[in-house]
Amino acid sequence: MAHVKSGGATRQHAQRSGKRLGVKIYGGEEIKTGQIIVRQRGAGVHPGINTDKGRDFTVYATAPGNVKYRKLNGVKYVDVITK
Repeated sequence: MAHVKSGGATRQHAQRSGKRLGVKIYGGEEIKTGQIIVRQRGAGVHPGINTDKGRDFTVYATAPGNVKYRKLNGVKYVDVITK
């Protein structure tokens, strides 16, 4: 019999910190130009009006205003409605 417990899957890899993904600005909140709205892996939320997508799929504002989320044909979009 072994005298040392075997190393399972959780013991074999180094612990890594989380990547802080997710929604940063929710619907109805005010936003400035350049502020990040959603950090994500893959295009779960698509850019809409007055928003753009970074190369890591981050959606950010291109104009100041209020954030609005909408769904069109099953695809989620985020818009920035200017004042």
